[in-house]
Amino acid sequence: MASHPTTDTNGEAFDVIIVGAGISGINCAYRLRTELPHLKLLILEGRESIGGTWDLFRYPGVRSDSDIYTMGFAWHPWSFDYPIATGNQIMEYLTDAVSKHQLDKFIKFQHQVLSADWSSTQKSWTLSVRLLAQHSSPSQTFKSRWIILGTGYYDFESPLQPEIPGLGSFKGRIIHPQFWPTDFDHTNKNIAVIGSGATAVSLLPALPDRAAQVTMIQRSPTYVAASPNTAWAQQYFPKYLVDTYRRVRYLISPYLLVLLCKSFPSVVRDALRKDSMNLLPKHVDVDVHFKPRYNPWDQRICLDPDAVFYKALHLPNVKLITGEIESVTDNAIKMKDNQIVATDVLITATGFRMTMGGKIDLRVNGNPISWRKRYIWNGAMLDSVPNMMFMLGYTNHAWTVGADNTAVLLTRLLKYMEKGKMTSAEARVPPEAATDSQRMWQLDSTYVLAADGDLPVYGMKGNWQPRNRPPFDYVHARLGNFTSDLHVSA
Repeated sequence: MASHPTTDTNGEAFDVIIVGAGISGINCAYRLRTELPHLKLLILEGRESIGGTWDLFRYPGVRSDSDIYTMGFAWHPWSFDYPIATGNQIMEYLTDAVSKHQLDKFIKFQHQVLSADWSSTQKSWTLSVRLLAQHSSPSQTFKSRWIILGTGYYDFESPLQPEIPGLGSFKGRIIHPQFWPTDFDHTNKNIAVIGSGATAVSLLPALPDRAAQVTMIQRSPTYVAASPNTAWAQQYFPKYLVDTYRRVRYLISPYLLVLLCKSFPSVVRDALRKDSMNLLPKHVDVDVHFKPRYNPWDQRICLDPDAVFYKALHLPNVKLITGEIESVTDNAIKMKDNQIVATDVLITATGFRMTMGGKIDLRVNGNPISWRKRYIWNGAMLDSVPNMMFMLGYTNHAWTVGADNTAVLLTRLLKYMEKGKMTSAEARVPPEAATDSQRMWQLDSTYVLAADGDLPVYGMKGNWQPRNRPPFDYVHARLGNFTSDLHVSA
């Protein structure tokens, strides 16, 4: 970069600070270290460990909800022989990737970024950071030319609170999967799981082995697609060929599935209904419990590896109820159809509270920056916010694919700026791209609709259009135009 990086209070100098040591942050750090190894890099992580989501989520049955071949890194092949991974396996994989590529030396743990302010005169960001460990100083200031937000899309500290009548009167234990207690033993408990999304679908099969009774209560049905969690190609072909094949296949096939759902929703709906009917026990009515009111991929289709969710519904101590809750009493849930579910433990698998930017107070020259309805450039930058990128994945594909596109775009831009001796880059939305807006998160799930008004938006033309076609976005990030509507200066 053209001018020298600015320094923090310890005299260290940084060109790029990444906030977050989850999948997005780790991947971005690798791309920067391999493409621009001379840059001074730092990763600030508020938690005690790498992993982000996968370090936070510890509930029974936690696993990936997309294939690991594209959720994993392109530069660190997945070592297991199946496409859907458990939370522990993902953490093992991330730890191995960070260790082998020596990325851990760039990470400062228990450093929570509170605010970031861009100075147009200094051409740098000033970050206020809370030190959560036992340091002599409770806070510290860092400065950097660029900041990269690998903070995900939901609130790590506060889940979406369900609106359940009478919940406060329940005298048993209430657990949200996002904060699963390490001391909880569900042996011989009567458990009610409220929810129908990916968390509930992965959690349910992990409970009946020790619980007395497990009842899943869903307000309305969701699509649950069973698929074998097996792989065979590695038995017959060299590993490097298998890894390449899997990467290409899983980059394209989920996108084609989404296109099929959007183009021929009734065909996909009928196919999913038929599969569900074949897997369900006879006492479970497919049209009551597995006939959603929406088309496939208006909300995510829940993945069920090896049909473990459907198999759980065959167990004598597992029950599925579809309907609205009338009220919660001190020891039970009363449904509007008068069913009573006696329960000792109530698990609210009702979704996330969406939050962009890790709740960091962003400012430009002291003026607050709101994410609300601000236009997104190339799926990576906000309108009129210099030298900042944020990692955004896909709703209809693995998160890492989108985050990696942003990381590749970042390295291309930094090389371009170095060549031209430029120090700042700012995306500015032109009038023709801002004639209207398109939703950033194009799903109709409850947690998305609750946050929709506070999210940034896409525009209508050029690099302001939605990034929602993974195979094409992959090519664009590496070969496409990345300077349109981008104002760079020395």
